[in-house]
Amino acid sequence: MAAFWLKLRAVPGWVWPLIIGVALIALPSVGTDYPVIRQVELTLLMALIVSGMNLSLGYAGELAMGQVAMYAAGAYTAGMIGAAGITEIWLQLIAGAAAALIVGLISGIPGLRLGSWSLAMTSFFLILLVPDVLSMFKGVTGGRNGLAGIAPPTFAGEMIDPSAYYVIIIALVIGWFAVMRNVVVSRHGTALRVLKQSPVLASSIGISVFRAKLTAYALGALPAGIAGVMFANLDLFISPEAFSFSFAMTVLAASIFGGSSSIYGAVVGAAVLQFGMNQATNFQQYGLIITGAFLLFGGVLFTGGLSGLAWSLIRRADAAARRVTGVQEAPAAEAEIPEMSGAHLRISDVSKAFGGNKALTEVSVDARPGAVTAIIGPNGSGKTTLLNMISGFYRTDSGAITLDAHEISGLPSYRVARAGVSRTFQTPNLPEKLTVLETVESGRYARDRVGILGAVLRLPVFRRVRREDRLEAERALALVGLSAHRHELATALPLGNRRLLEVARSLVGGPKVLLLDEVASGLDEDELDVLASLITRLRDAGMTVVLVEHNFQLVLRLSDDIYVLAQGKVMAHGTSAEIESDPRVMQEYLGVTPEDVTTAHGGDDD
Repeated sequence: MAAFWLKLRAVPGWVWPLIIGVALIALPSVGTDYPVIRQVELTLLMALIVSGMNLSLGYAGELAMGQVAMYAAGAYTAGMIGAAGITEIWLQLIAGAAAALIVGLISGIPGLRLGSWSLAMTSFFLILLVPDVLSMFKGVTGGRNGLAGIAPPTFAGEMIDPSAYYVIIIALVIGWFAVMRNVVVSRHGTALRVLKQSPVLASSIGISVFRAKLTAYALGALPAGIAGVMFANLDLFISPEAFSFSFAMTVLAASIFGGSSSIYGAVVGAAVLQFGMNQATNFQQYGLIITGAFLLFGGVLFTGGLSGLAWSLIRRADAAARRVTGVQEAPAAEAEIPEMSGAHLRISDVSKAFGGNKALTEVSVDARPGAVTAIIGPNGSGKTTLLNMISGFYRTDSGAITLDAHEISGLPSYRVARAGVSRTFQTPNLPEKLTVLETVESGRYARDRVGILGAVLRLPVFRRVRREDRLEAERALALVGLSAHRHELATALPLGNRRLLEVARSLVGGPKVLLLDEVASGLDEDELDVLASLITRLRDAGMTVVLVEHNFQLVLRLSDDIYVLAQGKVMAHGTSAEIESDPRVMQEYLGVTPEDVTTAHGGDDD
């Protein structure tokens, strides 16, 4: 049974939805009644809309209900040009998708610029405005009475009969989900999941937060526009009631219930909601209550919706099958560190205040390639603030930060990352539902960039970069000793391994400067040895390493140059031997006075 399961799992994932698509196409030929065919058509159109919402909500982490307004834009665009005599379906699809994209950009740009819940509110009001906007132009839209007189669609001048139209809907849905799948399983999809976890983390690996969110929102507009075009040509009549707030709630419920972080969960959620509501005789009266029940059921009882539950069961079956059959992980990649080109990081008289609190005052640090530069000091001395300023998360009040004489202070954090600065965090910041290998691969987002079109079409450049991403990720995992965990969920690792995983992710992009923020915290002795050996090898390979650490003995063991911060200022600077013997450091950092040292030595002599 286990061997059969592994063979089943070896079948490419795209095969199953293709089989379902072929089965749906065959429905009319086996005598399926028209009411069922119509429900299938409406389900598929809703699935298109839900999939667009999933890109924003499930992958980019932005609640936006504007897909219904984009759906309306596509429908009314097709309806108006159809009524005007332009009946070619492919022209209507292009026009409808373009109209939906424009609506998405108009609502998305200000909403995403404002941040937080602004996009949700912007898209919410956009839905409420749809009937009023249609009424303002009732001469061409029909206003609240609806738009009638839409000419039947044609293809190459020939009218499309209902059975062919049904096949076209299925073909469009299959085509869109193929596009969505290719995006989601590429580095762009991984970037969106990283973004959903933490915009700070996304910026630290070179992802432009605004651009990525806008791309997801705009891309999600396309299937909504396509669905609108097909809906307008289904009955050759459209009215504002089809794009109401209750329908927006239905779309949201389908997304949550089916699984917003899923490619095909949109189809599952749409099918349950569409067929379920069709069975509710009093749906018009209790529609919002029924929709709310699906929201609660999918969001509370099934974390991640039905697809999340299914994926959890599949992962357990995979693990059980591997144990039974004795399948072993692939051997680790060669853990070699090539020669690296570190950059000269210079921090000159940098100051930073938060209100009246001065976090840093005229701090200067010089970190050179081929050296480990440590920054130590008691809690509250400004160490992490300094790293955040180097990374571009904070702006300097005064002073300058340069990388090989090029100033990076003032640059947004994602551009600092692309310039070659990589870092870890005090608290490991790992995206949910990503494997260890995928997490490390995400660190290469800013390297060898491939556009959305390349990912969708699986161009040769995409395949080459994907192979390199996998190869470099395997090498980075081997460096930190985590190769055996490559297919485990990153968030399931113990604390020590999560810290080492962050180091691997920071290294995989080939940075010029590596910022390690208390990376040794929580590591056991074996893990500390792995970390110390890795840092030494990176230094010897030419990397610029900046180490912020509380483990004083580890700092003394690894560092070539040490800066000691106290109350936001550089209190001492020197080699390991000089810092270890500095009485001010002993007192401020270790809490040991010179008298204590003298007493201790005197006791030893006795």
